[in-house]
Amino acid sequence: MWPKLIANARKGGLDVIQTYVFWNVHEPVQGQYNFEGRYDLVKFIREIQAQGLYVSLRIGPFIEAEWKYGGFPFWLHDVPNITFRTDNEPFKVNNL
Repeated sequence: MWPKLIANARKGGLDVIQTYVFWNVHEPVQGQYNFEGRYDLVKFIREIQAQGLYVSLRIGPFIEAEWKYGGFPFWLHDVPNITFRTDNEPFKVNNL
């Protein structure tokens, strides 16, 4: 899927592919990471580079208001005393 879309983007005159990196997609369960198959970020970046384009990654933790929890993983909601997007200790411990 990606090679053809990237090739069409290049043919259309684009030179940069920008993408979000969704934390909740890559760590759906605390401590369990998923970079396999369609979530293989390195493979995606290499495909873009192989076709002569640049990559612009938008890395969170908060990445987009239109995405559920802004890209935060759902398991963060279960961390005791956490407040999202503030300077509180449980948030920092689970995000750094």
